Amino acid sequence: MRYIRPSSLEDAIGLLVEASGKAAILAGGSDLLVRMKGGFIEPELIIDIKAIDALRHITESEDGFVIGAAVPCAVLGENAALRRAWPGVVEGANLIGSKQVQGRCTIVGNLCNASPAADSVPALVAAGAKALIRGPAGSRTIAVEMVPVGPGKTSLAPGEIIEAILLDKRQPRSGDAYQRFTPRTEMDIAVVSAAVNLTLDDQGVVQSARVALGAAAPTVLLVEEAAEILTGSRVEDKTVDRLAAACSGACSPIDDKRGTVEFRRKVAGVLARRVALAAYQRAGQKSWQA
Repeated sequence: MRYIRPSSLEDAIGLLVEASGKAAILAGGSDLLVRMKGGFIEPELIIDIKAIDALRHITESEDGFVIGAAVPCAVLGENAALRRAWPGVVEGANLIGSKQVQGRCTIVGNLCNASPAADSVPALVAAGAKALIRGPAGSRTIAVEMVPVGPGKTSLAPGEIIEAILLDKRQPRSGDAYQRFTPRTEMDIAVVSAAVNLTLDDQGVVQSARVALGAAAPTVLLVEEAAEILTGSRVEDKTVDRLAAACSGACSPIDDKRGTVEFRRKVAGVLARRVALAAYQRAGQKSWQA
């Protein structure tokens, strides 16, 4: 096994292209090292991207935020501008692992691990985030939800690396939120999770919405029906009841020792209701819920 720490993205891509055997990208290592220790993966080459300066920063511009692939989740939580603009995204990122893990783990690593239960991914999908991908053929940008194609599998072509996550500039009267259910309070993976992102008009009516569910299918679910239910509403009781039913119905979860299919469907609806109300409040409106 070889371990290489390149200083540029071009060098990292070149190493991937030239690799004769299995190569793995090390961003934080919180997923990769566990899989290696468990014998699930034995890469011949490990490419550590933490030394690539261009990937280690959060940049804010008139267009929004660019989050480098090597930025630790702890840094996301310390960025006041990002917390104000996209609190739901930060909520998801800050639930990955322990305090110690937070200093290493990254949202790009969480995304590329392609676990259906990944905490940061539903919030990114609800936010409409995009992945900036660089490879031997150049750069391309795709929606975050197009990266995972199944448990442990991504749509990245050979030699491609996600360079950054892109979040649009926050519109006025907008809010997002993320919550998960776990048997323990921390350091656990989601049994089910939900994220909602919405924008209101000046009358407090939802103009647009995105609703995403995690650990409810092989990949994160973007529930279009739930978004349509929220759009045109003030997120009152009747609306969130319909929202919960739509999210429960959209699920296609597994049945295992951590939760039955029936339980996961029920919890998906409960969480969707809660995060919709939280996002609505963050957008500047008091909840109609008593």
